[in-house]
Amino acid sequence: MLRELKTFIAVTRYGTFAAAGMHIGLTQSAVSAQMRNLEQALGIRLFDRTGRQAILNAAGQRALPMAREILETFQRMAVIDDVSEFRGELRVGAVATAQTGLLPQALLRLRQQAPLLEPKLVPGVSLNLLSQVDAGELDLAILIKPPFELPKELSAQVIRQEPFVLIVPLDLEGEDPLPLLSAHPHVRYDRNSFGGRLVTRFLREQQIEVKVALELDELEAIVKMVECGLGVALIPQAGLWLDYGAKVRIISLGELTFYREIVLLQRYSQRTQPIQQLFARCLV
Repeated sequence: MLRELKTFIAVTRYGTFAAAGMHIGLTQSAVSAQMRNLEQALGIRLFDRTGRQAILNAAGQRALPMAREILETFQRMAVIDDVSEFRGELRVGAVATAQTGLLPQALLRLRQQAPLLEPKLVPGVSLNLLSQVDAGELDLAILIKPPFELPKELSAQVIRQEPFVLIVPLDLEGEDPLPLLSAHPHVRYDRNSFGGRLVTRFLREQQIEVKVALELDELEAIVKMVECGLGVALIPQAGLWLDYGAKVRIISLGELTFYREIVLLQRYSQRTQPIQQLFARCLV
């Protein structure tokens, strides 16, 4: 029944049998057959099928956390105490700046201590990575700390704080960040991203209305836009642009400095497993 439980969790995540099948490599009919097998084995119906949607009924909502617990228990059975002998895949999600910042040296240290392990790096934005860890599709993820309380099943360990700074074109005069923000177009860090929400809060607290020239979520692209003179930007002091010598001026926010926290996210029940603990040590 393990494969049926994995498929059950996928259906609850993606909402339809067809969508779940696309993500786990099964046809819609195969997913449907597995769900019939699971319901027959349990003697209950798990879904209220409305059109194409597969909506959990009360029994399904009760079964979902237990299905996750069963799969986690099964995975713990295969854990080896000696991490140097650990075999298998470790699925690690990471935001863009972590892929080029924290991860390369961490993965090198991981390979030295667990040479038989096969890390798989999955890129993504913070909200999607959080959902994938919650659904059991990722073992760990490095992402921006969410601006909301996490589900009790998840554990987040802060591994880095990154200060926000104002970046401006080289030829733009002035050192006071607040007048510069008020007077010039703003290349805005996406308001829907976790980091962008921190910028929104800062601007609101400082009572600054900005004229948005462009809004996007990629830090390296934001720096390029400022380089070419499109506007100024509030971004965290992190990323490859610091290494290649971007043609911008970096202005500190001084006492007004706020921070983006980078966290290692994992399921609470897995945080004490040897390989998870080893990965956390390799990061720091």
